[in-house]
Amino acid sequence: MIRWFKPVVFLACLIPLALLGWKAYNHTLGANPIEVITHATGDWILRFLLITLAVTPIRKLTGQLWLIRYRRMFGLFAFFYATLHFLTYIWLDKFFDLHEMLHDIAKRKFITVGFTGFVLLIPLALTSTKGWIRRLGGKRWQALHRLIYFSAIAGVIHYWWLVKADIHEPLKYGAILTVLLGYRIAVWAGPKLATHNAKSLSEPRVEVPER
Repeated sequence: MIRWFKPVVFLACLIPLALLGWKAYNHTLGANPIEVITHATGDWILRFLLITLAVTPIRKLTGQLWLIRYRRMFGLFAFFYATLHFLTYIWLDKFFDLHEMLHDIAKRKFITVGFTGFVLLIPLALTSTKGWIRRLGGKRWQALHRLIYFSAIAGVIHYWWLVKADIHEPLKYGAILTVLLGYRIAVWAGPKLATHNAKSLSEPRVEVPER
């Protein structure tokens, strides 16, 4: 089942791009097609980042170990749509005008935060293969790939600062991200607190004589 299901998931991840292509072909992207493409790809970056981060909690809570097979794919699709998002900005919006882009970055902080989130995804995409896991070692590879947390946070902040007034959508993404990161903090801190409490209970009590 998993073998044939993986190509289906792969094709499903391309549906957002196919829909944009279909709208562009039929000239139905609206009065500002660049804005539509930018917002659509931006939304799918966050969605794939959250889906990627959701794989581990769902796998552990439900016992569906096979889900881990799709985590890498979802993460790479987050990078794929981030690349499209970035190319839309530097190519379709700014026409590779470096001076204009630098002026935009200095004027609009949300662009700087968004670009930071994109840059953080680059080493994750480059080291996503099994070969890189062997080269870096499991612990170092895991430490490096925790950059996804900061990339997702940067993405939510980027969206929040972009919309300014109507923060409903970034707030929704931020709430989901908070739950996913909160789960990880709980999993990390739980055993440490349990060990600390166990040590406290096992320490001998010193009776203080009454005076």
